Amino acid sequence: MNIQNRQKLSEIIKTARGSMSQRAFGKLLGVSATAVQLWERGDTVPDTENLGKLAARAGYTLEEFLSFLDGNPVSQPPEINDIVKKIQFLPLSQVALIGKAVADRFAASAEAAGE
Repeated sequence: MNIQNRQKLSEIIKTARGSMSQRAFGKLLGVSATAVQLWERGDTVPDTENLGKLAARAGYTLEEFLSFLDGNPVSQPPEINDIVKKIQFLPLSQVALIGKAVADRFAASAEAAGE
C-alpha cells in the first residue's frame, strides 16, 4: 500500500474510532491498542480480515473499501440513502435531535484528530 493510501486509511480509522480510545476500538476489532496506533500512524497496514472489519464499520464491502483507498469514488451505502429519505419526513424536533448527534460526532472526531 503506497503512502497516500496509508494516509487515507489512517484518517478512515481515526474517523471510525471516533471518540473511542485506541484500546476500546482495538477490543471492538479484536486487536491490541498498539495495532490500532500503528495503523493510525501508517506504520503498518491491517490484514485482510481487519480491513474487512474496518470496511464494515464504515458501511462498505471490502472491495468498495479497497477501491476507495485506491482513489476511486464509492457510492454511499444503501442504508445512508434510506436514512436521508426518512429524515426528510421526520418532524423538525426529531431532525434537531439528529442534527445534535451529528454535530457531537463531528466534534468528537475533530477532537480525536487534534484539531
